[in-house]
Amino acid sequence: MQSPDILLGVNIDHSATLRQARYRDNALDRGKMVEPDPVEIALHAQRAGADAITMHLREDRRHIQDSDLHLMRKMIQVPLNLEMACTTEMIEIALQVKPEVVLLVPEGRNEVTTEGGLDVAANQAAITDAVKRFSDAGIATSLFIDPDSAQIQASVETGCAYVELHTGAFAHAFYETPEQAKAELERLRHGAVRAHEGGLKVNAGHGINYVNIRLARELPHLHEMNIGHSIMCRALVTGITEAVREMKALMNGKLR
Repeated sequence: MQSPDILLGVNIDHSATLRQARYRDNALDRGKMVEPDPVEIALHAQRAGADAITMHLREDRRHIQDSDLHLMRKMIQVPLNLEMACTTEMIEIALQVKPEVVLLVPEGRNEVTTEGGLDVAANQAAITDAVKRFSDAGIATSLFIDPDSAQIQASVETGCAYVELHTGAFAHAFYETPEQAKAELERLRHGAVRAHEGGLKVNAGHGINYVNIRLARELPHLHEMNIGHSIMCRALVTGITEAVREMKALMNGKLR
């Protein structure tokens, strides 16, 4: 039976995207008029009921900067979920910062945002090693994967605590091809069941918005959903506090 208490991780990356559009070449001194401040956005989201803050430190630093990550670690009181590639540089940064959760994702320099799941099966040895290093440091690991049986089984074998099922294919089909969206939702259902049976906690994210959430929230065994772009867009109209409150209510069937 679906738990009514799906947690909300708010991804604040695109508040930094907006900042970088104007201030990319400026020093990121908080004492100067460099805005918006992703940490301030995160604190407002936390007060509005966010259960975690998610941020992606990319190798090219296109939005979140190292200074954002270090300040975020000091300021927020909810868990920090750090998205990152499984590289030597990023692993060392995570071990220094010690977020509650590391979310390993694929990373392409030409993509606007993360597209597609991590190929755990093809990189199982390196990922298993990273999972162990994080576990030894008291950090849980989540793997961002497509809802495929081979990827789920490989994820189980790495010893990770969570998988985050990539909902992008469902979200992309939602408006254009309803039948395909239905098929993608069914894939996600099967994936969630398989991951749960394998002892993993099940998260989900990518492309979830204030409309398709009504279907996505029905996935079985959901522990947490990580949502960023849609919340940041809604915040431009309503403010971040209302945007977070509304999404969390919709996720748990408390707003229609």
